Amino acid sequence: MNMLPDHLTYDLKVLFVGFNPSLKSAETGHHYANPNNRFWKILFRAGLTPRLYSANEDDQLLQLGFGLTNIVVRPTKAADEITKEEYQQGREILKRKIRQYRPQIVCYVGKGVYQQFSNKRNIIWGRQPDAVVDGSIDFVAPSSSGLVRMKMAEVVEIYQQLTLLLPHSKDKGEE
Repeated sequence: MNMLPDHLTYDLKVLFVGFNPSLKSAETGHHYANPNNRFWKILFRAGLTPRLYSANEDDQLLQLGFGLTNIVVRPTKAADEITKEEYQQGREILKRKIRQYRPQIVCYVGKGVYQQFSNKRNIIWGRQPDAVVDGSIDFVAPSSSGLVRMKMAEVVEIYQQLTLLLPHSKDKGEE
């Protein structure tokens, strides 16, 4: 099984953090490649991307100031296959990535991702009161998995809150 490469650079607007790669993502070498995953549709419908991207264009998100990584590197069929040890190791690696690349916002794609990273249990959607790593904003959004039972409109609405935190959103009103 292939390791899925991160798409990271310095001073990102948003770093999207998933649980771990799906088997399809590991097979193709692209993030959110499972055809049932709604990540790319969500980003577009929320106004985060100017057009609908596909998984094989995942590296192009860097041009928009968006990066991609996961808390655990091992691909699995489902997140419940991830071990406590993998989360513990992934938590420390993710902290180092955030400190090194200094994204403005870290968007955790799923409450469970943030629960594993922060060790907090009661989590709200959207901006979190305190960031785990100083210097960035923690934002929790629903998982984009097709298994999530939330309506697409509800998911998109939460991701739209993310657009309001982006620097360009604030600048538009001043022009």
